[in-house]
Amino acid sequence: MPVVESSVIVPVDPATAFAVSQTTGDIRLHWDPFIHSQRFLDDAAAPAKGVRTLTRHRAGLRMVSEYVSYNPPTNVGMKMVEGPWFFASMAGGWRFSPAPGRDVGHPEPVTTRAVWRYSFTCRPAWLAPLAERIGSWLLSRDIQRRINGFARGCADPVVLSAVREQTAPPAPRPGLATPDRT
Repeated sequence: MPVVESSVIVPVDPATAFAVSQTTGDIRLHWDPFIHSQRFLDDAAAPAKGVRTLTRHRAGLRMVSEYVSYNPPTNVGMKMVEGPWFFASMAGGWRFSPAPGRDVGHPEPVTTRAVWRYSFTCRPAWLAPLAERIGSWLLSRDIQRRINGFARGCADPVVLSAVREQTAPPAPRPGLATPDRT
């Protein structure tokens, strides 16, 4: 099974990098050069293990994927449920960790190593050896463009603001007492 992978160091903490990787809608389109559209299926409102998504590639290809793991802020994995005829299988995943060499005693600057990986097999079986070599080359180029876009997203004030709004704790409602945590 061919595997293609790319990694990048981004100037945010792992939780923020994870959150950027899981953006959807206009914010995702802001940084991800691969997709034309993406949405949750089956009335899901947020990513979680078992949630399915529909993604349309800019070239018109369509894929339904399912989250097989969802472990913020360290990793996420998905597998193809339905997709282009030439993939017998397709899966992808992200891993996030503090960047190597960071001085733990000094939290600034915080950086994260993000790794994006695809694994796949092609069909028909008689054509797979050639198709998988070509697929590895094409997907390597694709994943590099996508992770470069992700890195730009991790430095983009619009993307970071949207991520922070999504992950911020809810503000206390007026008129409700705030619990004393002493």
